[in-house]
This record gives sequence, C-alpha cells and structure tokens, in this order.
Amino acid sequence: MADITDNVTIPDFNSLLQMDPYLKPYEQDFKRRYGLFEKGLFLLEEAEGGFDQFTRSYRTFGVNRQPDNSLLFQEWAPAAEALFLTGDFNGWDNFSHPYKRKEFGKWELCLPPKRDKSPAVEHKTKLKVVVHTKAGERLYRISPWAKYVTQAEKQVTYDWVHWDPPQPYLHIHPRPKKPASLRIYESHVGIASPDPKIASYTEFRLNILPRIKDLGYNCIQLMAIMEHAYYASFGYQVTSFFAASSRYGTPEELKLMIDTAHSLNIVVLLDVVHSHASKNTEDGLNRFDGSDSCFFHSPPRGEHTLWDSRLFNYSSWEVQRFLLSNLRWWMEEYRFDGFRFDGVTSMLYHHHGIGSGFSGDYSEYFGLQVDEDSLVYLMTANHILHTLYPDCITIAEDVSGMPALCKKVSEGGLGFDYRLAMAVPDKWIQILKELSDEAWDMGNIIYTLTNRRYGEKCIAYAESHDQSLVGDKSLAFWLMDKEMYTNMSSLVSMTPIIDRGIQLHKMIRLITHALGGEGYLNFMGNEFGHPEWLDFPRKGNNESYHYARRQYNLVDTEHLRYQQLYKFDRDMNCIEDKYGWLAAPPAFVSTKHEEDKVIVFERANVVFLFNFHPTRSQKDYRVAVGSPGKYTIKLDSDEKQYGGHGRLDHNTEFFTEPQPFNQRENSIILVCICNSLIQGGRKIQNYI
Repeated sequence: MADITDNVTIPDFNSLLQMDPYLKPYEQDFKRRYGLFEKGLFLLEEAEGGFDQFTRSYRTFGVNRQPDNSLLFQEWAPAAEALFLTGDFNGWDNFSHPYKRKEFGKWELCLPPKRDKSPAVEHKTKLKVVVHTKAGERLYRISPWAKYVTQAEKQVTYDWVHWDPPQPYLHIHPRPKKPASLRIYESHVGIASPDPKIASYTEFRLNILPRIKDLGYNCIQLMAIMEHAYYASFGYQVTSFFAASSRYGTPEELKLMIDTAHSLNIVVLLDVVHSHASKNTEDGLNRFDGSDSCFFHSPPRGEHTLWDSRLFNYSSWEVQRFLLSNLRWWMEEYRFDGFRFDGVTSMLYHHHGIGSGFSGDYSEYFGLQVDEDSLVYLMTANHILHTLYPDCITIAEDVSGMPALCKKVSEGGLGFDYRLAMAVPDKWIQILKELSDEAWDMGNIIYTLTNRRYGEKCIAYAESHDQSLVGDKSLAFWLMDKEMYTNMSSLVSMTPIIDRGIQLHKMIRLITHALGGEGYLNFMGNEFGHPEWLDFPRKGNNESYHYARRQYNLVDTEHLRYQQLYKFDRDMNCIEDKYGWLAAPPAFVSTKHEEDKVIVFERANVVFLFNFHPTRSQKDYRVAVGSPGKYTIKLDSDEKQYGGHGRLDHNTEFFTEPQPFNQRENSIILVCICNSLIQGGRKIQNYI
C-alpha cells in the first residue's frame, strides 16, 4: 500500500535540509504536513473559488449593507433549531424576524430598506441573535462576526452595536515598506497614560506616537485590541474577534491612529489571539449555537485547563473561514501591517506545552504529540497573508523551538517571519534574581543570546509585558527596587544601587539589542526604566488603576534620571538605524572572559565592548577586530547625558595593529574599559 506522502513534493525542501541536515529523518512528517496544506488549498479552490473570496467572508457573514441599503445577515449555527434577529429596530421582538435555514448549518436573513430607503437597522443601535436549541432553550447571542460591541456602565456583559457610520474613515497614507531592521515598541492603548484610567486611541495617537517616532522604533505591536470582556486578561480572553475594543474608543479612531502611525513611517502589528477563546457565552463564541462544540472541539480536547478557555477546531471548514477572514479583516479594514500570533506553542502540540520542558531533541517536534490541524492552519494563514500582502510581518510566540517555524512554507516551514526569543528575558530575570554581580557567567549570557536556529529570525528583548505583569516587575525595579522612589533625582549624587542599576539597565538592553536577534522589542515605558509592575483593575486590588498605567510624566521631568535612560534607548536605536546590525548576519564573538567579565563581539562591521566587572576597569586591553583601520567611539554608556560618569575622550582615534588575536587578523589596544558601575558597555565603529 502506497504511503500518502509518496506523491507530495515540497518545492524547496532541499534548501531546508541544506540549512539543517538533521531534519532529514523527519522528511515524511514534513511531507505529510505539506500534503495536508496543499489539499486544503485545493479544496478552497474547488469549493470557494480560491482563498481570496473565502478570506473575505466578513462581507457575507454577520451583517452587511447591500447596494440598495438592504441588510444581509448570515450566521453559522449548525446545532441550532431556529434563529431570530431582535434589537432596537423591532422593539426587541424575539420572533418577528426569523432567519432562513440554509445548507451546511448556515442561517440567512435579509432586511429590506425602510420606506425612505435608509437601512432598517440604524447605525449604533443594538442587536441580538436569538438562538433556539433542540433542547428547547432560548439563548441570546452576539454575532461572532460583530464589528463593534460595547459594555454599558455597571453591566457585566457586552452588547452588539451595529456599526455602519455614514462617513467611515478613509485611510490617507500608504503602508510603509517592511523594515529591514525591526525595532518594535510593544504597546497597550489602555495603559498609555500616567493617569489612573483607561486611555484612548486618540490619546495614544496624540501623546504616544510622537514618542515612539522620537525613540527610533519603526514598528508598534498593539496588544489587547481584539475585544475582551475582562480587561485584566491583557486581551488574551477574546470575546469578539472582529471588534476593536470599544473601551479605548471607536473603530474610526483606531483607523486614524494606525493611519497616523503610517504617516510617521511606522508599521503596526496586531497581537492576534487565535490560540484560544473566552468561555463567555452571552458575549463570546462559546456555545453560540447551544452546543459544546460549534467553533471548538468538544471537551476535553476543546478546553485549555490552565487558561480556562476554549480551543478551536482548526480542521472545521467554517472555523477556517472565520479565523482566516479575521486576519484579512484586520489587514483590510484597519490596515494593520501584520500580526504577532499569541500562544503558538499551545496550538502546535496536543499537550499545549503544559509540563513540557522542550530539551531541543527533534523527536519532541514530530509525531503524535503535534497537532497537525492547527500547524497546517498556521501554514495556510502565513501562505495567504504573504501572498496577498508581500510586506506582511508575522511573528510567532513559541517557546518550544519548533524547527522550520520561520522558514517559508515552500521549504516545508510554517512561514513566520520571526519568532520571539523568549529565553532571553527569562535569563536576565534569573540572573538578577539569583546571582551576585561577581557570579555572572559571560559564557552563559552569550549562549542564551546566540542560541537560535540559523536562518530563522528572532525578535530579541530584555523584557516585555510578560515580565512586568503582577508577580514580577520591570528590569529597572529588579535593579533598583525601592530606591527608585527616593533617589532618581539628578540633583543629588547617585547612590551605589542607583548607579549600578542605571549602568546595567543600559548594558543589558544594548547587548540584547546587538547580539540577541534579527529584531528588537521593548515594552512601552521600559525604555526609560519604568518602575514597579503591571496590575490591571480587579477584585484582588479593589479595582485599582494605580499599576495599570505608564508614567510618562517621569521621563518628562527634567531633573529625574529616567530621561537619561530614555536618551540612551533613543540613541541606541538611532545608531542601529544607521549601521543596521539587526539586518546583518549573526555576530562574531571574539572575547568572553570570565575573570575580567568582558564580552567583545563584531556585527555589521561594528565592534561592541562590554565590561560587566562590578569593581575593576580593564587597562591596556587588547581587542580583536576583523577589519583593519581607524575606529572611533559612536555610543558610550558612560556619557553623562546617559547617566554615566563621562570618563572617555570621544576625540580618541583607535588604530588597528596587524596582530592576530582571538581568531581575528587584527587587534586594537584600548587604554581603558571602565567597570560596569562606572562606564558600562561601549561601542566603536569602523569607518572603513
């Protein structure tokens, strides 16, 4: 009997094997995955006329106004006995407007225009789908395709509000081109204010976008945009997948915000949650048609035990329609430039990563533990996105290290552009929690920053929102803790703790930026050493907004040292923009000296020097360089404007000697590399 993979050809599979020959024993797994992907595309072509129309299903599902101002309503509710539409438009009559049953579990209703030719349902009026189940239940539901939902004051659940503005926002500015060096400003609109409140799209546009531009970030990753009933979930318990969160403002205000970012040559990514969904029933997808499945697997497969949420059935035709159209909707309607896919590890494996340490053994990434339905869904999503939008950027949040995650689908990969280097922030937190300065292991730091699959791009970061959420705290607070409350004024001398914290904060971020990946990410506010942690209003903190805000007022206060960290972050990005080390091949590390606590490496013809020794500067220190010539200082963390001590003369020119050292043909003698308490790392640039 022939193997089902015998007739499958992965077009560029040899390219993957040339990059990693150790994947050869798993060729049949790659072929099976690719065969399922090809079959899915073929069926789409056969049944739907191709993925272009299929992924525009938001034009036919939910509610859509037709050219004659009639309204077409369509839902998928396979287990329902009957569907009705009710709302403000019919005085909340539960039976006057029945849907008509169609094939494959679909239901349809057409409302003709009113006598004055205006739509039967007015803009900003409320609606509900009334679902009658076979068990005799009458359920009130929000359409899964609802484009706008709101929560009335003191109300627990959300309402479906018909959004059809007479003058919808029209984007003016074209999408920027995909940056070669991706510098991401991870953002949450609701906390983008120093005030204890929920900030708005308008406030973010007016107050935060100019800061992001000034700092040199060319990409914004927007978290918690897809509507979520529970604010404290940080957007991870999505209830309405097509609705931009109304707690920050209207859809048109979000469109204007994104358009303004585009005018600043900043791309905008959406944190998309397709890994799971909220268990909410009245304002979520759960039990939409009264069954325990519909969009999800039936329990237990359809439930995530740790997240207390529902898991999609990615093999379902209508679920694929829903999720793939959801991606297209955000790209087309709001003009996002790509996505950060949340919870990819949970999607890839039946065990969802629970209790799995992922040693890196290739057998962990193949076999029955892999959920090939969701894996093929991700292949299909990336293929469609990159076909329709060649400059689209997709980032995977995966902790497992799945091989070929960031290789092209034509090579047998999943098609992502980047993966998050999630081990890097964990390493920094571990070091700061567990080790004294003298015990820092230079080799281990370098290993963590460089341990990534060759040819698969990573986003490096020292900390993201995860490290700031309650139970943890920002890097700055790990370094300086309670002294940040009293000793951050530049009008008084630095205490040893503040001195050490400021220098290490800069060094950790620079070495992560330069050595850790092909992109860099910073969570909003952490660029200037934001104190404390993140904690959203909830019962456990008396619904307080005190920690659910970003205190930009700190960096705006001239006599506080937050401004010094801000300037260093800005200039670090500026220098990267000029020399492009993120877009360059991986660095060559020439020195990792444990006793001296010195790290030296080259990337993009730039030499980086870090002295992490807590008490000792290095005198007359020989440094290996690849290219001969003259070198000068381009970024110095010891500059006074960055909170340093100004011990280096920037007029000094360094000339190479043709003396081989540490596997390089040339070397330089440096008069002094100051210790981390005084100077921190510094970078010099070859002019040749």
